[in-house]
Amino acid sequence: MSQLFTPFQIGSLNLENRIIIAPMCQYSAVDGNATDWHLIHLGQLSLSGAGMLIIEATAVSPEGRISPQDLGLYSDDNQHALARVVNSVRQYSDMPLAIQLGHAGRKGSSRQPWEGGTQLRPFDAEGWQTVAPSAVPHAQGEEPPVALDRGALARIREDFVVAAQRAVHLGFQGIEIHAAHGYLLHQFLSPLANRRNDEYGGSLENRLRFPLEVFKAVRQVVPVNVPVWVRISASDWVEGGWNLDESVAFTAELKKLGCDAIHVSSGGVSPDQKIPVEPNYQVPFAERIKREVGLPTIAVGLITEAQQAESILTTGQADAVALARAMLYDPHWPWHAAAELGGQIRAPKQYWRSQPRQFKDLFKAASFGQR
Repeated sequence: MSQLFTPFQIGSLNLENRIIIAPMCQYSAVDGNATDWHLIHLGQLSLSGAGMLIIEATAVSPEGRISPQDLGLYSDDNQHALARVVNSVRQYSDMPLAIQLGHAGRKGSSRQPWEGGTQLRPFDAEGWQTVAPSAVPHAQGEEPPVALDRGALARIREDFVVAAQRAVHLGFQGIEIHAAHGYLLHQFLSPLANRRNDEYGGSLENRLRFPLEVFKAVRQVVPVNVPVWVRISASDWVEGGWNLDESVAFTAELKKLGCDAIHVSSGGVSPDQKIPVEPNYQVPFAERIKREVGLPTIAVGLITEAQQAESILTTGQADAVALARAMLYDPHWPWHAAAELGGQIRAPKQYWRSQPRQFKDLFKAASFGQR
């Protein structure tokens, strides 16, 4: 049997296969509120047959958004708008749904990618003052962020807690805390962004402190049957930046606090990064963390082919694979992978007529989608 199509467990959450749809920002919300775009986008992905769908980076406060069009979960309006999407998806799909909660820090107040992704300054329309561990801008020429004081750190920690509680109320079955890609929690981890001289900066122990505090606070309020895990950037790809050894240490500390898995990405904290982008370029990071820490490990990054994903699992480099852009390009990627590897995929009966005759046993009945 294909390893890709064997069950996988994160905490008490059971997944039918080891294909995870990674969170992908859509920059299509209004005042943090999910829109019809999210209904269409997430609706089609929920019929893909993947083991789990993780909703895009969702801001825990207005200033925690990457762009003015980012999804949020910091207000009742946000919660009601997202409930409409989740409830609609749930009518036709029982795929496990998780949500990624994050804060953009100094990378906030940015234009949408198709508008260049450049910084919106505080005095620009829709712009705001960003915050960070230190008053160090992400890129040369940008407005510097405001360094967070202890009171602001406490408020942000509570913002994560409240957003997590909202997510549980909405019925999300897992919560991923975003500590990757140069956003706020990653900024605390990396010496490139964290120049503090208090208990939250300097040594590795100090740089880990705030991300660990956030995780612990969230884990304490989320029911034990809802797994909580973290996405990390295992390397900054910059000399003197955050590195794999530190990622191993961070993951080990997360494990002690009850973290249920680790989702291993890289980069994002500095425009000086030099990333050797090629298939599986991040997989060795996942492999070492899995080997040394032992948490269920999700590999991600230019995993585009079925046999490639299968090999990552059969060689023990990771426990599951996450796909992002490959899923956007081919929302039925799990169907095609199952056909290639001899797996079986859950699909609504409305689509059963689509399977080629040589794959007549490809689909199995979905619990939903009979309407």
